[in-house]
Parts: sequence; structure tokens; C-alpha cells
Amino acid sequence: MQRVIIGTAGHIDHGKTALVKALTGIDTDRLKEEKERGITIDLGFANLTLPSGTLAAFVDVPGHERFIRNMVAGATGIDLVVLVVAADEGIMPQTKEHLEICELLGIKDGIVVITKKDLVEEEWLELIKQEVKEFLKGTFLEKAPILSFSALTLEGKEELIKALDEKATQIPMKPSSFPFRLPIDGVFTIKGFGTVVRGTAISGRVTLNQILEVYPKGIRCKVRNIQVHGKNVEEALAGMRTALNLQGVEKELLERGDVLAEPGVLKPSQWIDVKIQVLKDIKLPLKNFENFLFYVGTTEVLGKMILFGKEKLDAGEVDVAQLFLQNPVVVWRGDRFILRRPSDNTTVAGGKILNPISFRRKRTKPWERKEVELWSSLNQEELLKYLLERRGFLGYSEDELQLMLSTFREDFYNLISKLKEEIISLREGEKVIYFSRKAQEKLREEIINKLKKYHEANPLGLGLTKELLKTRISSPLSEIFYHFTIEELIKEGFLIKEKELLALKDFKRIDSEEVLRLKRALEKKFLEEGFCPREPEEILLDFKDNYQVVKEILPSLLREGTLVKVSEKLIYHHFILKEVENRVRNFFNNNKELTLADFRNLLENKVSRKYLIPLLEYLDKQKITLRIGDKRVLRKSF
Repeated sequence: MQRVIIGTAGHIDHGKTALVKALTGIDTDRLKEEKERGITIDLGFANLTLPSGTLAAFVDVPGHERFIRNMVAGATGIDLVVLVVAADEGIMPQTKEHLEICELLGIKDGIVVITKKDLVEEEWLELIKQEVKEFLKGTFLEKAPILSFSALTLEGKEELIKALDEKATQIPMKPSSFPFRLPIDGVFTIKGFGTVVRGTAISGRVTLNQILEVYPKGIRCKVRNIQVHGKNVEEALAGMRTALNLQGVEKELLERGDVLAEPGVLKPSQWIDVKIQVLKDIKLPLKNFENFLFYVGTTEVLGKMILFGKEKLDAGEVDVAQLFLQNPVVVWRGDRFILRRPSDNTTVAGGKILNPISFRRKRTKPWERKEVELWSSLNQEELLKYLLERRGFLGYSEDELQLMLSTFREDFYNLISKLKEEIISLREGEKVIYFSRKAQEKLREEIINKLKKYHEANPLGLGLTKELLKTRISSPLSEIFYHFTIEELIKEGFLIKEKELLALKDFKRIDSEEVLRLKRALEKKFLEEGFCPREPEEILLDFKDNYQVVKEILPSLLREGTLVKVSEKLIYHHFILKEVENRVRNFFNNNKELTLADFRNLLENKVSRKYLIPLLEYLDKQKITLRIGDKRVLRKSF
């Protein structure tokens, strides 16, 4: 069955409620105060089966400026609007504001009805029609039919029903494959049944005994009964005015503005990225950090607007921005919203949700604006690719991506299948995590480069463990993504794994005979340096192409004791040091004290203080000599 939500709009006392009653037989003014004052205060609801069989639900909204919040709440989910203009008054302030709100909420079609035609002459009626035509130029109702109607005589009723039916049959059906979502616009109790909520189902379907969640409060409940237009049904679909009897939640815990939806399909957030459209005739520009009342669905909350790289938005301007809300809200990407200025109670702007679960951005940073602009310009496929590429080595879980994109189930999997060549999905327990192929290419390149650098610096090394290699990766990364990439590199022959060590397959290790030859050559080189060796780095450079190899051999010669580090910049062959020690011991056979001059003579006057002092200190440390003032004595005998 085709189903459509039709909403009224227009100034107070222009006959919206009377029109709905004439069409449906239902008086939507149900409150005592509404009856007494003769004005609509809260939302009213009625239904009608149109000639084509289309089920039409009417939402009658209040026209008074004090009840704009209720009007916006009622406009949620509307497919067609009936803009009502009284023949005896013409265009009035709320006529204009209601039309602006409908445009900002993305309503695309409707009809215009001039009511109270019985109160004016035909000539005056024609003048009002011309006024309305002029008023509607440039709006979504510019080409809408303009009909005249009298709730008193019912003149024009048949034409009105026919026009509504024609429009209704052109409305595309809301897909029921999306998760169920219903912004609550009324909460009450029925004796013997308990808590009941009502609202317009804006997506999906709900069935008896289904478990739902009240957002943003996080309360789980069960559907005991479903009513559509006063009749018990087993399921309700998107596009239906619906009342749900809930089990497991008290009425006092719920309020207008809460959203009833399937568990896991919404996430509360105080930061949202948006695209804002400013109305063309606002008196004052919208200022950066200005407070506004934010309306989405049936929710009203105070929020602060944050602009990127500018201080204001002028009349008619369209731009991206961020909103920080006083309380968390639950929205989907693509939802429409309204901004009103609390100081003068006027509607100033509206727009579309870009990123429903954002974070505090730095407004002066150019890349922040660029990213929000990407959220605005990219389609879902392009955005998914961008998000995964930006996320790098960490990836996003399936649940996270569905919430960010507001795309679920078959639609999400269809999106994934379109990009199957460009993304990777990995299962980690019960979670599925997605990564970009480009991110994997970067990780592969970095793994190979890190191992290459390791091999260049450690030509005798056998490789690195996975954990040690991971510490050398520049960015945080997912364990599952890292291990998957390593295994792929092994399978493709880029890496080899021996025991727990990873190495590049094309790395050529130096054979043991060559290592032994270089080790002997290095030992000989230090021996030839004698009492006055050059700095170790200078000696190693003599080996040119084998520099890295001998640099790695040097520590092994030090560990073995073949070479001895006397100071930070002096390394001696142990034979040289033994020769120094023997000469000193022989000197003490005939002398009791050793001066610096004596020590220089022992080494044949070829040694400068640069070497004499470190050598004497080495002898002291070895407890061969003992320093007393400027002289040394023998500390122990043979």
C-alpha cells in the first residue's frame, strides 16, 4: 500500500485544522485549551484513504509563532505540504516562516490552498491568488497547484482530494530495508496497557515483540502493540503515523525529542558537522560561536555554531560548519535541521547533517575545513574510500562505518561489494574490520624499508622479530592488519621467516669465511695502529664497501677482549696494551715512581698527552699502578 505523510503549514487562524477536519472528519484540536482558545497549540493527527487507495496521514501543525517548535516537530517525515493561506488575510508572517522551514527541511512538493473563500468576493480571491503566485516564485511550491476551498460550504473539497491523490501517487515509497527509526512526538499511558509513544516512522519497519532502544537515553524496551490510525496491526512501515505500546520503560523516562530505533543504529554525539543554508532575508548575519536553537526530528536543543576560517555567515550564504550541542543528539547523515535565534524567536537557517558523530575540530586549521567540505561533496562510495584511507593502519569496524555513513545492512554490503578491489575486510572475533588497500600498500612499503635499513645497518644480523619490527613502524596499527600484511609478504616471496625472525628474501648475507677474513683484517688494522691509534670510526672507513660489516664485527672483538676500549675515542689491540704493561713493570724493577715524562720515554717519545693520560688511567683501573699526586707507583708485583 502506498503511504504518504501530508503536513499543513501556514499562519495562525488561516483554517488548517478546519481543512483537515473537512477532508477526514477528524478534529485534530483535542486539547481543552485548544477548544477554549480556538487555536492549535500541539500537533494534531488525522487520516484518510485517498481515491487511489493511498493511505494518507495528516499532521496538523500550530500556526502561532510561539509554537514553532511543535510545527518543526510535526514537519519531520512530511512528504507533501499543504500551505494554507486565508483569503481574507493573504500572506502573513508565519506563512513565510512555515514555507522557509519546509524548504530547509528538504520537503520537495505540495499544494497551496486558499481557505475561507466564502468570506470574500471572486475578484478579491483572484487578487489573493496573484499575491500567492508572486510569493511562491523561486520556492519549491512555485509550480504547485493553487486551489480555493471553504470549510463551511465544502466547496473545492473534491478538487483538493483529487490534487492530493495525484501528488501522493508520485511520492517514492520510503525504503523499509533501513533500520526502524521513529522520532517521538508524544508520550502517554493507557490504563491496562502502560506506556505508549507516537510519531512518524521515518525509516524501516517495526513488528510485534521487537526489541527497540530509546535514544539517547540507551533504554531497551519491547513492542507489545502497534497501532496505525487507531487500528491494531502486526507491523508499521516508514511513512506511517504510528503508536507503539512499549514494555520495559516508564512514561516518566520518555519525552518528545527522544528517538525510538533499533539497537546499535544511532550514536549520541554533541559534535556534528553540517552544511548550513542561511535564509535570504535575515536581519543580522550568523556569527561564529553564536548560540542557536537546533531542531532535528522532534528534538530541540541549544547549540553553538562554529565556523571554519571566518567570523560570520551573511544572508543567503551556504557553507560548512560545526555545531556543538548542549545535550547529545542522535542523527543520521543526510538528516535535515533548523536553526532559530532565541533572542528574537526567528528562523534564520537550516541545513543537512554531514557527519553525525564528529569531534571537536580546530576551526583555524585549513585541513579541518577541507575535510568537512569532503563530507559535503563526496558520495557514499567516495566517502567510504576516503575514511578508510585517512584511518590508515587502524581501520574501522563494520559497526563504526555503518554509524558514520548512516548506511546499514544490504545497503552497506552493496557499498562494500562495489569497492571490494580497494578495501580489505578482516575478522577479529565477532568483529569485522575494514582497511584501505592503499593503507596496506603503505604498510607493505614501510615494512620492506624498515627491514632494508636493518639489514644495511646489521649485515650480519639474521632479521627482526615481528614485535621488534612493529616498534619501528611510524604509525599506530591494528594487530590483525599487521599480521595479515606480514603473512601476505611471506606468501608473495618478499619476506622469509626463519624461526621467529623476519628478513628480506633478497638480502644477501655475508658467508662465514668472508666474516672471518674481515675480522682478522680489522684486528690486524688495530694492531698496526700501535701506541697512537686513530679514532675507531676513521679506522673502519678504511674498509670502504665493507664498512657496515666491520662496524658490526667491532663489538664482537671488544667482547672477546681482542680489542679494548680505553676511552670514549680510543680503542687498542690488547697486544699493544700488554706491551705497555710490560714496559711499565720493567721500569719499576729499577724505579719506585713513574712520572709522565718517564712514561713518555718508555713509549719512545712518540706518544702525545692525548694518548699518555688515557693509558695511565687505564693502568690505574687495571690496578697495575696507583696514582699518588702527579706520580704513580707499582700497585702489585708479578
